[in-house]
Amino acid sequence: MTHAAGASHVGSALSVVDILSVLYSGILNIEPDNAASIARDSVILSKGHSAAALYAVLAIQDFFPVSLLETYYQDGGVLGGHVTHEGKRGVELSTGSLGHGLPYGVGIALSHKLAERNSRTVIVISDGECNEGTTWESALLAQQFQLNRLCVIIDRNRIQSLAPTEVTMALEPFAEKWKAFNWEVRTINGHSHQELTAALALGEKPLCIIAETKKGNGVSFMENSVLWHYRPPNDQELLAALAEIESSDS
Repeated sequence: MTHAAGASHVGSALSVVDILSVLYSGILNIEPDNAASIARDSVILSKGHSAAALYAVLAIQDFFPVSLLETYYQDGGVLGGHVTHEGKRGVELSTGSLGHGLPYGVGIALSHKLAERNSRTVIVISDGECNEGTTWESALLAQQFQLNRLCVIIDRNRIQSLAPTEVTMALEPFAEKWKAFNWEVRTINGHSHQELTAALALGEKPLCIIAETKKGNGVSFMENSVLWHYRPPNDQELLAALAEIESSDS
């Protein structure tokens, strides 16, 4: 998708795709047939630049035709380079400008609680997004309203647009910050489907899952590299990447 479109953010998509795959694999109450139900669970990809990963997972899960992926980032297409909501089942919110997903998710979770629905709200954010003040304001609000059916999954790939996160704005001690906001915190391997599934178990508080990931995961020359935040693969790099991924799956 990113190669055909000459688009960026393939590294960011590869760091989060395992997380999205687990969320849409049946663990939550969201599927094509109930995607418009008010009682559905919600998944919000706040790091909207990873749209390619979300679109691919939704297409595989039959939220829309796989053929629609060919329109990604194309003039006249319906799949924008950042997550776009309009006309697509399974996409909760148009995102891209960082720091909006968690505030929006807190509102959804609060509405479910007030209506006495058991729906869950899961927001996937980037670690770089934790530079945004709105992230921490909404984290404070979530614990104030005791939104224990709200979950934040942080894609902790430790690289943002131009530099490592700890160079741009240091986040450590990261888990302790969330604990100080009275959240339950679980740190896991973000590429382990087993660990992700186990970590999603409900607790008594709002839940923060710090998913340790690799930017560009699964492709050796993309892993942990700032370069692959913006760069699309050329023809040779695409073939090499596909060969590595296919080899790891065999």
